[in-house]
Amino acid sequence: MDNVTQSKSLPENAYRPLKDGEEYMPVVPADAPLPEVTTYSVLWGLFYAVLFSAAAAYLGLKIGQVFEAAIPIAILAVGFSYVTKRKNALSENVIIQSIGSASGVIVAGAIFTIPGLYILGLEASFLQIFLASMFGGILGVLFLIPFRRYFVKDMHGEFPFPEATATTEVLIVGETGGDQAKILVSAAIVGGLYDFFVSGFGFWKEKVSTLVFDWGRQLADAVKLEFNVNIGAAVTGLGYIIGLKYSLIIASGSFLAWWVLIPVVFFIGQNIPEPIMNAELPISQMLPIDIFRAYVRHIGIGGIAAAGIIGIIKSRSIILGAFKLAAEEIFGSKSSHSENNIERTQLDIKMKWNVILLISSLLGVLVFFLLLVVKGNFLYAITGLAIVTIISFLFTTVAARAIAIVGTNPVSGMTLMTLIISSVILVSIGLKGNDGMLVALIIGGVVCTALSTAGAFISDLKIGYWLGTTPRTQQRWKFLGILFAAASVGAVILMLHKTYGFGPGGLEAPQASAMAAVLEPLMTGQPAPW
Repeated sequence: MDNVTQSKSLPENAYRPLKDGEEYMPVVPADAPLPEVTTYSVLWGLFYAVLFSAAAAYLGLKIGQVFEAAIPIAILAVGFSYVTKRKNALSENVIIQSIGSASGVIVAGAIFTIPGLYILGLEASFLQIFLASMFGGILGVLFLIPFRRYFVKDMHGEFPFPEATATTEVLIVGETGGDQAKILVSAAIVGGLYDFFVSGFGFWKEKVSTLVFDWGRQLADAVKLEFNVNIGAAVTGLGYIIGLKYSLIIASGSFLAWWVLIPVVFFIGQNIPEPIMNAELPISQMLPIDIFRAYVRHIGIGGIAAAGIIGIIKSRSIILGAFKLAAEEIFGSKSSHSENNIERTQLDIKMKWNVILLISSLLGVLVFFLLLVVKGNFLYAITGLAIVTIISFLFTTVAARAIAIVGTNPVSGMTLMTLIISSVILVSIGLKGNDGMLVALIIGGVVCTALSTAGAFISDLKIGYWLGTTPRTQQRWKFLGILFAAASVGAVILMLHKTYGFGPGGLEAPQASAMAAVLEPLMTGQPAPW
């Protein structure tokens, strides 16, 4: 019997909360699965993981922004299956983008931290970069699996999942064709032309600022007030996807930073004649953007920390539930956990195996730190392991919630927090200077990759939930994508370091430069930027 999708469009209740007694039925029914893991889907997924790792690493080190690979990989997967007239390729395409999208998250974890070593005059070997990225990615997946049901199924319709929504629409259009495909193509053409006229011809500015007017410059000089808005197609489109509520929340944060905090900092510091807190200029001579980067940005990082702590407190029942589920599956009766009672579309890796894999991975991190990072010092190694484990676990739900709500993971801010916490702890046990900076940045690389992976993987699982892919299949094969992406990133970073170098005069590596700038005073006793 040929398995075919019984529906070629998302159900009406895909994006809204379910009514009492209502159930969501995915595009591919639980009892009629399509082929998922095939030679075709695995090889193409790995190809995209390697290809997009190289591309994302170069662009990220050049401009400081890593593009998410899920959508372009989904478009390529759909396009190739259409050209080759491959039938019932929907679930295969989900696996392709799930494996391939490991590229962007592994790249983010590596390039936000590792180039900081070279900027500080230190060295990192291929094995150090590869293992930090690989272990971080694996921990991100394993820490997230217990929370899949809550974010994906229990909170159905409560979170907008902007990137997962866009990727799902691309994948479903590949199956439906017709009018939906025309709408998607038309939207892509409109967005592409809009950005082309902005970037190619400069017909208008993507970022509009009041500084272009005389009165705006006078206002900025006098009280440091500036109005700045990004009208790019991607940002505008994101606003439509996440909806008015969350758009207003994001905008409110910008209003608070630019129209309240920046003027307040200026008012407080305008009579201080010297630069303070590692700033290059006195506050009175700074533009609004300078005050933002030197002072207000750190307030934002503190806000992320506070939001993370609040999120952990609010998620305590979910976290305790995950522990309870793990205990029941490991120590409870086998009959109570029979997979025969669970639909295919709700099957995860068994909690017993998840715990075994997690313990094995943490032991691997310990050995990695012991042999390749701290050179045999067990105290330093176990301290690094404790930092990685606690921060990665606690902020997994924060990263997943951020992706589920706004589609953007504040991973750089959380990584900066990790570096600050790591530095304070490492210095307190006697590890500082160059050795301390090496250990702190490796720890930051593992944590950054774990949080980046966890945040993005929840989108993969939501896509699978909407379309009817088996979660356990996505979880198992994600590890292979992580392995290939980590190897690619390690090779690319070393090649770019030897070819261009990082920092001034080479690839800017903005995020890693910022990490290095914060880390160095912590490890050398100089004044810190906060």
